[in-house]
Amino acid sequence: MEIVKKKIDGKLSTLTIYLGLGVIFLVFALTCKILGKNFLTLNNLFNIITQASIISILAIGASLVIVTGGIDLSVGSIVGFIGIFGGLLIKAELPLFLAGILCILAGALFGFANGMLVSYGKVPPFIVTLGAMQVARGLALLINRGQPISGFPKSLGMVMSFKVFGLIPVSVLYVFVFYAIIVVIMGYTKFGRHIYSVGGNINAARLSGVNVKKIIVMVYVLSGIFAAIGGIMLLARLTYADPNAGAGYEMNAIASAVIGGISLSGGKGKIGNTLVGAIILSTLTCGLQIMNVPTYYQTIVTGIVIVSAVFADKKKERQSE
Repeated sequence: MEIVKKKIDGKLSTLTIYLGLGVIFLVFALTCKILGKNFLTLNNLFNIITQASIISILAIGASLVIVTGGIDLSVGSIVGFIGIFGGLLIKAELPLFLAGILCILAGALFGFANGMLVSYGKVPPFIVTLGAMQVARGLALLINRGQPISGFPKSLGMVMSFKVFGLIPVSVLYVFVFYAIIVVIMGYTKFGRHIYSVGGNINAARLSGVNVKKIIVMVYVLSGIFAAIGGIMLLARLTYADPNAGAGYEMNAIASAVIGGISLSGGKGKIGNTLVGAIILSTLTCGLQIMNVPTYYQTIVTGIVIVSAVFADKKKERQSE
């Protein structure tokens, strides 16, 4: 009976998230129509997903960490570091593929350090990743003396500017491929079940034979890898490396996860819905931009949405107790 109840609650939660997205689209469509602007155009829909692409990639890693009951504040700074690190590698005339591999390894190394300190060092995730955030940002400023990098080959821009069938931005394809892979892993593999079990009840997971420390390290490594991929995507999109790039991305990634129904208490939530959370944030931004709403109001609206999502999550937890 309890299992059936959880399945029903999960489906209702997913339905609520999709309905929320639909309501936001409807509100912006009607408001923009009244103002004489077009919101529901194919070009704008692709633009929303394209703008959400990097955050949604970071949000995969953020979601995995949150499901285990942790938090990762370092991903935004890793994005900035990877941009400068990758830019220097490309400027050194390394092949793009090799530079990309080295960037992913660098991201994995950050994640490994975070995971080791959390699992074996017993340091709270908030403190570990807050420190890693500062280290990554400092390194981004250090390795090129705080200077941005430009003048990259045109082939770099092709990584993100290419359109599938001349219509669909390739960044959209990247996002759906990564989410398809992670949804399969979380839903149909032992590794995915272990991640949920660690977040649901760490002591029960340990007693059932799950290598809890190994799982925690692996999710932080994955978070670092996805942050590196996000950094590569941002570098390719801008063809410009800025050591301050990615600032605040960690909060948007965490917000996407929470809006998508990932419980901050751990052990609950569907990773696939995180993408919907990222699209909701991107829709809010794009819609307000089309309506010419000042940036500071956009930030306020986003903050209200995030707090509302967390409040709803906590209220649902209290009701289930």
